[in-house]
Amino acid sequence: MTTFAVRPGSSRQLAGTGTLLRFALRRDRLMIPVWIAVNSLMVLSMPGTLEGLYGTPAERADLIRQMETNSSLRAMVGPVFGDSLGALTAWRAGVYAGALAAVMSLLVVVRHTRDEEESGRQELVASGMVGRRASLTAALLAAAVANGVLALLLTAGLAGQGTTGALALGLGIAGVGMLFATMAAIVAQLTESARLARGLTAAVLGAAFVLRAAGDSATDDGSSVLTWVSPLGWLENLRPYADERWWVLTLLDGAILVQGAVAYGLAGRRDLGMSFLPTRPGPATGRLGSAGALAWRLQRGSVLGWSIGFLVAGVVYGGMTEGAADLVGDNENARRIFERMGGRSGLTDAFLASMVGMLGLVAALYIVASVLRLHGEETSGRSEPVLANAVGRLRWAAGHLVIAFGGSALIMLLAGLGLAAGYGKETGPVLGACLVQLPAVWVIGGLAVLLHGLLPRAAAAAWGVAGAVLLIGWVGPALDVPQAVLDVSPFGHLPKLPGGSMEWGPVVVLTGLAVVLVTGGLAGLCRRDMTT
Repeated sequence: MTTFAVRPGSSRQLAGTGTLLRFALRRDRLMIPVWIAVNSLMVLSMPGTLEGLYGTPAERADLIRQMETNSSLRAMVGPVFGDSLGALTAWRAGVYAGALAAVMSLLVVVRHTRDEEESGRQELVASGMVGRRASLTAALLAAAVANGVLALLLTAGLAGQGTTGALALGLGIAGVGMLFATMAAIVAQLTESARLARGLTAAVLGAAFVLRAAGDSATDDGSSVLTWVSPLGWLENLRPYADERWWVLTLLDGAILVQGAVAYGLAGRRDLGMSFLPTRPGPATGRLGSAGALAWRLQRGSVLGWSIGFLVAGVVYGGMTEGAADLVGDNENARRIFERMGGRSGLTDAFLASMVGMLGLVAALYIVASVLRLHGEETSGRSEPVLANAVGRLRWAAGHLVIAFGGSALIMLLAGLGLAAGYGKETGPVLGACLVQLPAVWVIGGLAVLLHGLLPRAAAAAWGVAGAVLLIGWVGPALDVPQAVLDVSPFGHLPKLPGGSMEWGPVVVLTGLAVVLVTGGLAGLCRRDMTT
């Protein structure tokens, strides 16, 4: 087992932190700016959008009355605490911005802690004059830099709506990000797998969202115990632009400090590469007798988690369909946004189509993560023992790609069943609408395969593509961007179902494009050298 080349001591424990921080920021020079840009644009676009939707005091008063009586929509976006544009922005985007900051932070921390140990690179770093806690400190500082920049951008961008409220919202979102950064630092000490560390931390984030949603559906003022149990509920109860509760920030600060102390304590009590919860050894034969079985063993937890999440999301969105129609009412601007997202059909069908489209955009994140598992297996060196046997590259890659592309079909199928169950009406049209999203999802997955096969060092750029597509599909209709911009995304060419007419041409073309991209990626994989 590798030992560190420093002796205990407060200064030597952190030796090399500055160098590791610069290295971490250099490695994340693309990922962090993309996450910050997506989050910032989502939040900063809201005041203009909401002003167009609820431009008069009467419209805002009617919105508040509707939210007080519509528990399903409160579960989705939380209660409204004020009628100013700033308060409405915090209401509409605050929880989601906090969740995005949390995802960004946990990815950064796990990447520069457990990922480095799992790949063996940390062992090389530790052989030099590097402190025991330097890597953990650098990872947390990288997350702090990212969240700090995000807070500055949000505060500056929303200052026109009120400096105090902008500062509260920026600090609250950054605080949620750092809370999950320190939580990821703890989980990274407990598990041997970076993928498991990311999955467990993301599961806690999902539980926090569910608790917040359950609490908000029960009360209209965020006072539920379930809301206060969730860190996302703390962000909500900070109440930016509505008589800010600054003391709520002390909850975030206290949780960050406690979790950080626990992470540092754990880091000093284990050997490099080890964990407090070692992975249970699995069978070497039988179910793992093929490359496909191994791929399934590696990705089954992810498939299960995404499947449950999409089924639950479908039920929730289906249950709020009628409430959304009541909320929009005669608001022509809100109706127009739903129509741009879901097509020019009845408002209920347009809302369902827009929710189906959003689930499709999120499914693109799943397929990118699943495809890039190939990249992780290759760069970590775990693919070499598999390929050293009578297993060709195509057969090895096929195991992961079947799970990636088949898994995306499964989660969209479950989303459709959930929507139909929540809506309580015919299953066929909603289920078909979800499955129609698959060609666009597969195009994004095919692009990830192409990047991995031809340009493995740029494979992570697939996350940037998925993020850009998500931004276009989420924010584009609200900002009334030109149709040409919406058409950059493959989702912009799909028929708007349910309610619209089925057009097979775009579906066939996108499916063919996905096949071409996958074929090109596999051809490149077979011709190039394997990376480590």
